Amino acid sequence: MEWVEITATTIEDAKALALDRLGIDDGDAEFEIVEEPKAGLFGRTRGEARVRARIKPNSVRAKADRRDRRGKPAGERTAKPRQERTERSDRGERQERSDRGPRKERAPRQARPERAERPERAPRAERTPREDLPPVDPTTVSAVATTFLEGLVSAAGLKGSVSAKVEGENIDIDVLGDDLGFLVGTKGATLLALQDLTRVVSQRRLGDHETRLRVDVAGYREKRREALSRFALKVAEDVKTSGQARALEPMNSSDRKIVHDALTEVEGISTRSEGSDPFRRVVVALASISEDSESVSDSE
Repeated sequence: MEWVEITATTIEDAKALALDRLGIDDGDAEFEIVEEPKAGLFGRTRGEARVRARIKPNSVRAKADRRDRRGKPAGERTAKPRQERTERSDRGERQERSDRGPRKERAPRQARPERAERPERAPRAERTPREDLPPVDPTTVSAVATTFLEGLVSAAGLKGSVSAKVEGENIDIDVLGDDLGFLVGTKGATLLALQDLTRVVSQRRLGDHETRLRVDVAGYREKRREALSRFALKVAEDVKTSGQARALEPMNSSDRKIVHDALTEVEGISTRSEGSDPFRRVVVALASISEDSESVSDSE
């Protein structure tokens, strides 16, 4: 049988055109790939595919069959077998249903028995007063808080060390390291939340205790105190010059106390806090003789 040579965009398209040209199926054909398209940039191809094909010597069919195949689209050639398979499947399902016999009616559901009423809970025992609680060693509180903060720093993927200092009932814990701003937050908001969380953890572990726990990160509290003190003194000078009171931006209780403490000894200046949290702020004003004593009592 003579070879036919077909050119197309891809090898598959060339083979399909050759099969249509010869009027045979894939299993009755013999192919030779003359040229393959080459891969280019970004997945594009260059050149064309060339394929030679012929009928296998032992697979010659009648011309009528070949013409019939060539005259029908691929969809029509495969539609009939699929339809026959579908019909056979439907007949099989119907036969299987008939062999099973009629469906059995389901028995009606029985009503669920009513739940028995739960007995009333006994009232909780009254909480033990704080004065009756056994004392908690501040060193133990320090150890629990230090362990918690070390785990938190590690879980956050940060590098830092945690150290604690205990003086009586006061516990100062310092977290030192580089790039710890994540634990400080804007104006120390995250640091305050971290301190409260550490207190809660120690109380959950050891119960209520009278220790005073303070957490600092990378010396932020001292830096904040120095910056606020300088700012407060500058505001006081401006108030003296202008003679007009000045309300500062809202601050948390720790920052307000720093401002009050910084201006307590400044002659001719009084401070007071106004508003409600989180909008409570410090007002710096000129002090009269009667207001000098109030500047201390207003301090937080």
